[in-house]
Amino acid sequence: MLATASRDVPPDGAISAVPVPVLLERAAARFPLHPAMEFMGRRWTYAALAAWVARATRGLQDLGVGRGDRVGLCLPNTPYSVVFYYAALAAGATVVNFNPLYVARELRLQIADSDTTVMVVSDLAMICDKVLEAAQGGGLHRVVICPMAGVLPPSKAALFRLLRRRQMARPAADPRIVRHADLIAADAPPDPVPLDPGEVAVLQYTGGTTGVPKGAMLTHANVSINAQQVAAHMPSLRPGQERVLGVLPFFHVFAMTAVMNCGIAIGAELLLHPRFEIARVMRALQRDRPTVLHGVPTLYAAIAAAAEHRRMDISSLRACISGGAPLPTEVRARFERLTGCKLVEGYGLTEASPVLACNPPDGRIKDGSVGVPLAGTTIEIRDLADPRRVLPPGERGEICARGPQVMRGYWQRDADTAGAFVDGALRTGDVGHLDADGYLHVTDRLKDVILCSGYNVYPRVLEDALYEHPAVAEAVVIGVPDAYRGQAPKAFVTLRPGQAATPEDLRDFLAQMVSRIELPREVEIRTTLPHTMIGKLSRKELVAEEQARAAPG
Repeated sequence: MLATASRDVPPDGAISAVPVPVLLERAAARFPLHPAMEFMGRRWTYAALAAWVARATRGLQDLGVGRGDRVGLCLPNTPYSVVFYYAALAAGATVVNFNPLYVARELRLQIADSDTTVMVVSDLAMICDKVLEAAQGGGLHRVVICPMAGVLPPSKAALFRLLRRRQMARPAADPRIVRHADLIAADAPPDPVPLDPGEVAVLQYTGGTTGVPKGAMLTHANVSINAQQVAAHMPSLRPGQERVLGVLPFFHVFAMTAVMNCGIAIGAELLLHPRFEIARVMRALQRDRPTVLHGVPTLYAAIAAAAEHRRMDISSLRACISGGAPLPTEVRARFERLTGCKLVEGYGLTEASPVLACNPPDGRIKDGSVGVPLAGTTIEIRDLADPRRVLPPGERGEICARGPQVMRGYWQRDADTAGAFVDGALRTGDVGHLDADGYLHVTDRLKDVILCSGYNVYPRVLEDALYEHPAVAEAVVIGVPDAYRGQAPKAFVTLRPGQAATPEDLRDFLAQMVSRIELPREVEIRTTLPHTMIGKLSRKELVAEEQARAAPG
């Protein structure tokens, strides 16, 4: 028997390939007066959200945005991130998600690679100024600036304008800048754009299996079906009654699908948080009584610790999925004890929109497993030495997947696309096995990605940045255990003869090149670094050293 596990799509038509905007259209038609979004105490119904999306769609069309254009979103979780996601798609454009924590250099590279022509940003200086800097020298035709005060309740908006003035962007006059109020000023309805579910909806950037950032082309069918698959995997969800705590950033593919799109697909209220602050999250758990929370292990660990310390009631939660990094059994047990809610671990990757498998919240949950395939998904285990050979249950090999959520390929990278598939199945780059019950166990990674609080950090990106420092001769980055984040990057470098630099110098240099998430916890300067027999820098010995150092005793 071969090691494959699959689940058929439900025969009742609950999952169908539709353009992503249809998810919102259906919810607005079914639950027009139900709250769709809450942000800092202000709420919008589904009817109001749909009307705002229509005005934003019209505004984007008036800027010339049409089928196949790339619209970038560089936003924290605010109503703007939901509105412009759906508006760009309704206009026929492809959404390109940008991490607001990126430095200007990283933004510039992704703008150029994706050929993004319009970017939507908030008016926070820390985001807006970087985008405008990255736009210098071409690329962006328009930058749409959205005021944070414009989505706050009146009293909070007045305080925000008064107390946060220094944090607001004050860009110089630039014909490329468009104010949000001007964009949505037109009363005319948007031009209808017939969308094919096979068209590309999202360019989601990932390092894939090589660590070189690439845009995964996720079609409307990929994205809409994966949201419906996640909803179908949690049959106890009540359409029109759930409240989803949106702490994970929507520019992250897990949050885009499992929080935003899945939430809208079931007519839930999205409780939006622009960033993770444990005190604010705990207040929301007490005040807003959310019923759904999807996150990464560090999020659940922080919530459990805060709830225990403050003796808080967080029992409103009914459905929780953990992804992005391995979920420690102890964290799951503590969280379940405090909430009475099952915390289930799932598995996926950007190239699969992203969810492939998950433990069933209403079924058997296995410790150490990431569960069973989602509806319509097939998981295969293939031989590491001969990927064309599918292995029997229990044997370890590369995890490969088939399903309607699997990407079309990488944007403008045919060779990388070809290498990402074998016999039509997506190669995940992860190693694992299927047990006799069809549950997937992930045991290792072929790629060198470092998982920091659910985010992928790619050693090559950090190494390339280190090599730009004039004192650096060689650089290697590995992941080391971190009690809070799961893993953290650590850099090892040697210096050029006659050059000098301290670890603090190199971290300060990197801080201008990469985001805070990617910044190494430690930089260690050595006289030599290990090499393989053919002269390549080797991570293996450094990983072994760190493991020995971290071992008890």
